[in-house]
Amino acid sequence: MAGPKFKVYKIKRIRNMRFIKALSMLFLWLFVLGAIWFLLLFIYIQYTLPDPESIATRRVGESTKIYDRTGEVLLYDIHGEEKRTIIAWEKIPEYIKKATIASEDADFYTHKGLDLRGIIRAFLKDLRNFEISQGGSTITQQLVKKALFGDEKTITRKVKEILVAIEIERRFTKDEIFWMYLNQIPYGSNSYGIEAASKQFFGKSASDLTLNESAIIASLPKAPTYYSPYGNHVEELMSRKNDTLSKMFGLGFITEKELNHALSEKVEFKSAKEEISAPHFVIMIKEYLISKYGEEAVESGGFKITTTLDSAFQEAAEEVVEKYSVINKERYKAKNAALAAVNPKTGDLLALVGSANYFDIENQGNFNVATAKRQPGSAFKPFAYAAAFQAGYPDSTILFDVKTEFNPNCQPDSSEKKDPFGLDCYHPQNYDGDFRGPVTLRQSLSRSLNVPSVKVLYLAGVDNTIDLARKMGITTLEDRSRYGLSLVLGGAEVKLVDLVSAYGVFANEGVRNPWYIVKKIELPNGDILEESKPSPLRVVDPKITRLVSDILSDNSARSPVFGFSSSLYFPDFDVAAKTGTTQENRDAWVAGYSPNFAAGVWVGNNDNQSMTREGAGISAAGPMWHEFMVKALSALPRETFNPPDPVFTNKIMLNGQYLYKNEQASGQEMHNILFYVNKNDPLGPFPENPSADPQFNNWEWAIRSVYR
Repeated sequence: MAGPKFKVYKIKRIRNMRFIKALSMLFLWLFVLGAIWFLLLFIYIQYTLPDPESIATRRVGESTKIYDRTGEVLLYDIHGEEKRTIIAWEKIPEYIKKATIASEDADFYTHKGLDLRGIIRAFLKDLRNFEISQGGSTITQQLVKKALFGDEKTITRKVKEILVAIEIERRFTKDEIFWMYLNQIPYGSNSYGIEAASKQFFGKSASDLTLNESAIIASLPKAPTYYSPYGNHVEELMSRKNDTLSKMFGLGFITEKELNHALSEKVEFKSAKEEISAPHFVIMIKEYLISKYGEEAVESGGFKITTTLDSAFQEAAEEVVEKYSVINKERYKAKNAALAAVNPKTGDLLALVGSANYFDIENQGNFNVATAKRQPGSAFKPFAYAAAFQAGYPDSTILFDVKTEFNPNCQPDSSEKKDPFGLDCYHPQNYDGDFRGPVTLRQSLSRSLNVPSVKVLYLAGVDNTIDLARKMGITTLEDRSRYGLSLVLGGAEVKLVDLVSAYGVFANEGVRNPWYIVKKIELPNGDILEESKPSPLRVVDPKITRLVSDILSDNSARSPVFGFSSSLYFPDFDVAAKTGTTQENRDAWVAGYSPNFAAGVWVGNNDNQSMTREGAGISAAGPMWHEFMVKALSALPRETFNPPDPVFTNKIMLNGQYLYKNEQASGQEMHNILFYVNKNDPLGPFPENPSADPQFNNWEWAIRSVYR
């Protein structure tokens, strides 16, 4: 029996040996072919390498130009002629040399042009992410890349960069390489080399830079546009600068005393005086381009950008913001303002002023408030009312404007601050402190009454209101668990551009055209790289938007609060408008629209300091918004709102009547709306048990406390 088993084992062993031998030959051939391929690639690369001596002459690409919507008015030339002034090695301060070493390449003076550990880390990251990164670059490699190759991400370019870097290290001394780097690398704002950057950002020669300023300059090359002192990421720049200082201390380049002095030193940047129109808008365009196409392509790709901006509207916007910012600072202690305007029929962002003065760095003028999150106050109310109209409540619906406690676990007389569970009680007041009794939804919205507006939100539903606002273009309501009944009074944060765009949906009778800024991107040869296409989407029934527009343009309905000749009234145009004021007067808003134009204004302080008591939306933002709207509407075809469809109902509280005749009691009764309305179907039957609604008792008590 042992003989056959041994033979089978021997046969299997022979087969295994043959398989291993065949597999070994396969791997050998693959290795040989791979070696030949790498040898041929190396020979090809060697023959196509640029002359390392040409490193002293950096190639200059074609600039990218940003135009207004006509394609003729130049807003900004991203590069144009490079700003560069060569500075001698001896005049470059030690601080900038050491800061650059600490920030970019701590082993520069010890390696031979390559950081092998960095290359391995970058390679492993590429394998994980299935991409080709720019990681692991030394100062020598960065110089080679910027001067000779650009930022193309290919294996061949990376190999060429490495080979040329090695050759550069062989032909030049470390100081010569470092000197070329400091004179050629881009630092942003068209500035190439530390001398141009020093004069651009600090108004002084590089030889006069302090330690703190040197660390800032050294922190810029990583992402010059993102970290620009004139952009929206100055805090990130300061954080990176502090990190550079810490690295310098860790490397023994500076003492602890120097470190602490630099960390505490106040930084003052020179005002930007570039030829730039609509600066906040242009920065938005530039950041969009870089995020999509990369910094190198934008700097030297020669793109022609046709934007949505209307130069005439932009000029008018800048004029009114500058004019009223001075007035508001004196009257209301409001140092800043922002304005945005949109074509609701297309979504074109026609004008944008992000702050009162972009070049006023001391007061954060470079910060774009038009795209920042701020609480809108009552400017959010139209979304809740639209949701209520959508649910079937007509504008004749009666609600009681009386002091009301909205936390059902608190005493109904609004005497408590916390409920038994430790949650805040909620009993908001109207802006003027008065209550007006029974009012219609039309009166409540047009007069911006707070108490009935909270009841409107409750009837419409917080989730339904959020859903509608998001459909209309409000992008900041991500975590709906944060929002309760205070949402209708501006308890959430919105962006001015989003608010104006969403109001544009009312103007466009329920059709949304998302706001955008780039119409077309052309290459130098005329080919179109990108072109916007309209993407209209109906998000609201036109019957709803017509009703909202009719209320917001009803001057008679709002006049008891705002007067007959307020900033919201335009005798020659159909204009709907809404004000907004936040708690402690931190934000003042006016947003409004005609059928073919929507615009909004924000007034306040970037640091959230309160304005004076008089600095409400109608007073601080109203005149600025009104003057801009008059200028804009005078240049546009005159259009009128379509009237809303009439709504007929005989149901009490929905038909403007609030006295209920009780046949059994032989008299009239007065109840809150929850006594009558089935919340799921306001035009349906009475609810079987209205007191089961958590709000019912408090709303009912509020009425009876006034009307006994």
